Amino acid sequence: MKYRNEWKHEISYGDMLDLRRRLSAVAKRDVHTKDGKYLIRSLYFDNASDKALREKTDGVNIREKFRIRLYNNDDSVIHLEKKSKVNGLCLKESADLTKEQAQSLVDGRYDWMMQSGIPLVEELYSKMMSQGLRPKTIIEYTREPFVFAPGNVRVTIDSNIRTGLDSTDFLNPECVTVPAGGAPIILEVKWDEFLPDIIRDIVQLDNCRATAFSKYAACRIYG
Repeated sequence: MKYRNEWKHEISYGDMLDLRRRLSAVAKRDVHTKDGKYLIRSLYFDNASDKALREKTDGVNIREKFRIRLYNNDDSVIHLEKKSKVNGLCLKESADLTKEQAQSLVDGRYDWMMQSGIPLVEELYSKMMSQGLRPKTIIEYTREPFVFAPGNVRVTIDSNIRTGLDSTDFLNPECVTVPAGGAPIILEVKWDEFLPDIIRDIVQLDNCRATAFSKYAACRIYG
């Protein structure tokens, strides 16, 4: 497991069009996209005192959050993910879940987790019991991902960020979501040891500022 560097920038619609054109000339589209995009839906976990939210908004240097995630409403491939951040560096750990396992988390049935044989599931169960983590908020958005092999670079453009309000009906494709208030378009750049100059030059936009924007925090504005 390797921690990665990460930049986030808030960008305009015009910036998005320009980046899409410039990145398409040098980077490859992620092979899992449809027409260059996919829809991401995640269900985030937090506790009654909003531990994950407060650590993010307070800028805690060492923090983590858990989520389950699927793509394009395809429930045949569901991931449990833990995202850790240490002094600005990021690490994502992932494990596959079945549709039934994911639904059990939504329904509040957790007894199976300690016998799952999946270390990440067992860790989540331990923290559900010790910290009170529970399914909290659905977040979905459209992602345009680009990959560039040198530096293991991944550039993504995320737009149409929406929240499921207080619903946790993660596997229901008809679950109502609404736009997250004031959510901008977000450019994310992730890389390992070095960021190639060609990518650095493309993502350095005029009037573009680095940001600590969090989709989870933006989608918690309603509660």
